[in-house]
Amino acid sequence: MLNGKTAIVTGGSRGIGAAIAKKLASLGAQVAVIYAGNTAAAEQVCAACTQEYGVEAKAYQCNVADFAAVKETVAQIRADFGTVHLLVNNAGITRDGLLAMMKEEDYDAVLDTNLKGAFNMIRHCTGLFIRNREGCIINITSVVGLAGNAGQCNYAASKAGLIGLTKSVAKELAPKGIRCNAVAPGFIATDMTGDQTDNPLLKSIPLGAMGKAEDVAAAVAYLAAANYVTGEVLRVDGGLAM
Repeated sequence: MLNGKTAIVTGGSRGIGAAIAKKLASLGAQVAVIYAGNTAAAEQVCAACTQEYGVEAKAYQCNVADFAAVKETVAQIRADFGTVHLLVNNAGITRDGLLAMMKEEDYDAVLDTNLKGAFNMIRHCTGLFIRNREGCIINITSVVGLAGNAGQCNYAASKAGLIGLTKSVAKELAPKGIRCNAVAPGFIATDMTGDQTDNPLLKSIPLGAMGKAEDVAAAVAYLAAANYVTGEVLRVDGGLAM
């Protein structure tokens, strides 16, 4: 389905990002895995993509919040792969805390990575998409961006902003044949979420359980192939935000 295409996955060294990278590789895409710090983990994901699916995969260390660094990294990916067809903005961090106690640097760090990081990647990939006369952008937001969550005002703001960015980019770039959608996961079992077995919010999930990273990856795969879908926010939350 994605044979001959090149995909960038940010935050691709673990959890949801790793599952997305492997899913896209299973569909035939070459994969550029962008990661922040864990080189060994990123290389393991690339090795899995290559060995299991026979595609080319390379890892690139980059702070997505750094505009100049992203520009340089995208240029290197273009040199290595020729172009880019698909961008998945998955990189994200949390710095949870109550609003009245939150430090300015914790608010800024989350917005810089989660929201500005996505803008930086879109900004520097758009020229390639326009030249190709096609492109697909998928932003990983959160149900927290739809409903809010106490103790996560910075994270919720970044994810809500990502939804607004998604819809604006979709409208602006549609005439160029470029689609932009978002996936909004709910409670997904990853290293980032930790042990949630005693979390009372689990009782609020109609399907009664946490999701898996592979569930989010399946939604990304759908949007990658859904040529008549743009500006959409697809929830993967077991019904939590209905």
